[in-house]
Amino acid sequence: MKKLLLISLVFLISCSTVKTTQNNSKTGEQLLKDVETLSSDAYEGRKTGTKGGEMARTYLLGRLKEIGLKPYPGQGSFEQSFEIKGRNGAAAVQGKNLISYIPGKSENVIVISAHYDHIGIIKNEIYNGADDNASGVAGLLQFAQYFAKNKPNNTLIFALFDGEEMGLQGAKAFVENPPVTLDKIKLNVNMDMISHNDKQELYVAGTFKYPELKGFLVTTNPNLKLLMGHDDPKLGHDDWTNQSDQGAFNAKNIPFLYFGVEDHKDYHKATDEYQNINKTFFIDAANAIQEVIVNIDKQRDIQSIFRERLQMKKQ
Repeated sequence: MKKLLLISLVFLISCSTVKTTQNNSKTGEQLLKDVETLSSDAYEGRKTGTKGGEMARTYLLGRLKEIGLKPYPGQGSFEQSFEIKGRNGAAAVQGKNLISYIPGKSENVIVISAHYDHIGIIKNEIYNGADDNASGVAGLLQFAQYFAKNKPNNTLIFALFDGEEMGLQGAKAFVENPPVTLDKIKLNVNMDMISHNDKQELYVAGTFKYPELKGFLVTTNPNLKLLMGHDDPKLGHDDWTNQSDQGAFNAKNIPFLYFGVEDHKDYHKATDEYQNINKTFFIDAANAIQEVIVNIDKQRDIQSIFRERLQMKKQ
């Protein structure tokens, strides 16, 4: 009986492992497919206000609907339009964020964000922006897929921002006209460049200002180095606090975590192509960020993470 039980147990564990591996494989395939599609030449670098940007929105709207996400109640549409004023007499540019959500068990909101725009065509070369930031967008879609099947404790807003390359314009438009009052937004988790690193190093910025979040930065992947840093004001240009869309949330004193890699040889170059990302690292990085978000969401009252800070403010 013991021998039979042992064989049965091994069989069950084996089946469970195969199932998990298959699920992870399918997830990884979709993750890579989203990056490959968004960073293809057909999208012409996804510059704000261009045909390529519009094509990216069409693709992303299809993916959001496929996952089962909906516009935030009262918004009527996924799209949040905003205007970017032209410089030196140039015409204004129209930007469009894509905002969707998954209701949680509370009204506390976590905004998960990534910008989908890039810098377009320069001197007849297409700058496809595979890492910057098709990778962050693909990660966001993976997280949305997960939480669509696993109801979160906190309400999750998935924000695909436009105009980041023009000065965080989409994120700034969002915090100036959010679908909920700002006091309900307890945290921003932003991804920008999460697929291209040769050392298996993924940085997370934000714990210098919000050390309460350190305990949630845990991953079960032994191959990935999840490093805290690049958020000390003394670092100057190496302080990433306001260098991507989390900066707009930081300006409103909303806690944030920003995930990204250090600059690489293809950063803001035409060589930021799908074939040059580190595919295994990318899948590991996306899964690690998802683990962190799940860890945080287990905190039913996310505001309690910062309770001591809030009490100090009131004193």
